[in-house]
Amino acid sequence: MYPSSLLALSGGNPFNAPRFQLLTEPVSPRTRVANEAAPPAERVVPRRRLAAAAAAPAITEEYSCEYGSAKFYALCGFGGVLSCGLTHTAVVPLDLVKCRIQVDPGKYQSIFKGFSVTVKEDGIRGLGKGWAPTFIGYSMQGLCKFGFYEVFKNIYGELLGEENAYLWRTSLYLAASASAEFFADIALAPMEACKVRIQTQPGYANTLREAFPKMHAEEGLWAFYKGVSPLWMRQIPYTMMKFACFERTVEALYKYVVPKPRDSCTKAEQLVVTFIAGYIAGVFCAIVSHPADSVVSVLNKEKGSSAVQVLKRLGPLGVWKGLFARIIMIGTLTALQWFIYDSVKVYFRLPRPPPPEMPASLKKKLGLM
Repeated sequence: MYPSSLLALSGGNPFNAPRFQLLTEPVSPRTRVANEAAPPAERVVPRRRLAAAAAAPAITEEYSCEYGSAKFYALCGFGGVLSCGLTHTAVVPLDLVKCRIQVDPGKYQSIFKGFSVTVKEDGIRGLGKGWAPTFIGYSMQGLCKFGFYEVFKNIYGELLGEENAYLWRTSLYLAASASAEFFADIALAPMEACKVRIQTQPGYANTLREAFPKMHAEEGLWAFYKGVSPLWMRQIPYTMMKFACFERTVEALYKYVVPKPRDSCTKAEQLVVTFIAGYIAGVFCAIVSHPADSVVSVLNKEKGSSAVQVLKRLGPLGVWKGLFARIIMIGTLTALQWFIYDSVKVYFRLPRPPPPEMPASLKKKLGLM
């Protein structure tokens, strides 16, 4: 038997758990000798040790940082850099054709016509025009979009309180995403202006190194920020739909489609749900933001035009040119972005709260307990 003082000391150990409790039941010499000679599966285990093992809690997932910490927000921002920068760069050919359909629908009449004309005039390499400003601009946008979304969602949630944050969670997602996108578009605007100029104005510039100084010499800093207001018109509704629709779709999938709770799903199964919810959200995003996207494309191509002038000239039908191409592009983009972002969280072992549940205090108020 161990001294009682030693047992008391072990009980006060902050690392104390049933798996690490000292053995308090004596083992006879005969049993000890038999255990040493027997294979592991046939060894005798004292009853108290068996009871302790049975009562041991399941091993909980360990996180690399605390939810809402500076490290958490930094890694979320890094996930945004990868998710937006890589995906937007990967679909540059489709984005190029989409922009050309918007600014010159007579020449680029459809997706397939746009691709064939572009390859005929510029070759296969012509489909990659604008990749550098796309990668830089959307990496900066992703950093602000996803990083600030987590910041604002946490801040607004604390201001509302636990019960109101649950009841008004859709409004919470909308407000947090709109706030994040406001700053994200300021970071994106200069590179977006360069990208559109390279893609839609043949002969102007072929690379970012050519376009940036040329635009600055001709129009000054205004050349890079004249499209920020249309960007807000396009991106803020898009991002509000992207985050709110995604969050509620994930909640609905786990509630009505997935046959088990998220905690019981493997990481791979959770990422599949993320991808499906992301694609559904992306389709709605494309539809909501397409008119403003058409204005941005035309505005950044031309000199001296305003967003209102471009909108009047395009008319109610013209702003929908290239919608099909954008649905394919944005649906795929949004799904991949959420997949990459969630994969980064899994890889770095960041806290990933499950779909929201009604707080116990609210259930009590509503008589559900």
